[in-house]
Amino acid sequence: MARSVQAGGFRRIYDPSEPGVPWYINDHTVIRGRDGRWHLFGITHAEPADPWDEREFAHATAADLHGPWTKHPSVLTVDRDAGETHLWAPFVVDGGDRYFMFYDGGGTDRTATGIHLATSTDLFEWTRHPGNPVFRDGYDARDPMLLRLGEQWVMYYCATSTPAGGNHVVAYRTSTDLLNWSDRRIAYTDLLTGTGAGNTESPFVLRHRDSWYLFLGPRPDYLGTEVFRSDDPFHFDPAGRAGHLPAHAAEIVDDGRLWITSAGWGQGGVALAPLIFPG
Repeated sequence: MARSVQAGGFRRIYDPSEPGVPWYINDHTVIRGRDGRWHLFGITHAEPADPWDEREFAHATAADLHGPWTKHPSVLTVDRDAGETHLWAPFVVDGGDRYFMFYDGGGTDRTATGIHLATSTDLFEWTRHPGNPVFRDGYDARDPMLLRLGEQWVMYYCATSTPAGGNHVVAYRTSTDLLNWSDRRIAYTDLLTGTGAGNTESPFVLRHRDSWYLFLGPRPDYLGTEVFRSDDPFHFDPAGRAGHLPAHAAEIVDDGRLWITSAGWGQGGVALAPLIFPG
């Protein structure tokens, strides 16, 4: 019986490459649409990696989570006139009357990164929110992840303890309408300090049985995601470490069973593995 959160064997389910030209998917999101299909959106770029030139979001669909997946045209490309300097880390939720995609649109001031919003009724055609960005934070605040908790939405994202730098943290904000967001609070503070890329990227929070779990990475290497357990979805502690998984930019997907994804530079697309909890 597992004593920590573990992953089974990973199997590649989607490769965005074109003939003779390898492409990657990095931070991504997977959602089952009202049309019954699975939709995958993510950072994409031709190899080799060039994060500051990541300017479009990939889109692929499948009838089954395990594929085969069909590649579609990119759903968004960077809009310089809207102040976007790159497109990073989309996350999509069903808001009832439409779908909401939150993403990091960057900006010239890395201490005030813009978290942007686009909406869609069908997951294919997306319209930017006229009030973008919905908020700003730093340093390079990014990788939004949302869940519904009671009557409110909670958005987790990675940042630093002050916008100019400091401890790498997982911050969160709350909203009742997905448009207006509270001031930030901190759900997790790491001992590592810095400004840019840190070890609290790709936060993902979910409840399993009576516990809450926070997935973070890269820790300590590129293909590394650590898991922390807590009784409180708004407070996680390094002492609550509950597992280490060989995944990058991990997302948790539920199709009746829990799965974990892995992607990233040089990984040949998106891979999937069963997620195994202790007990």
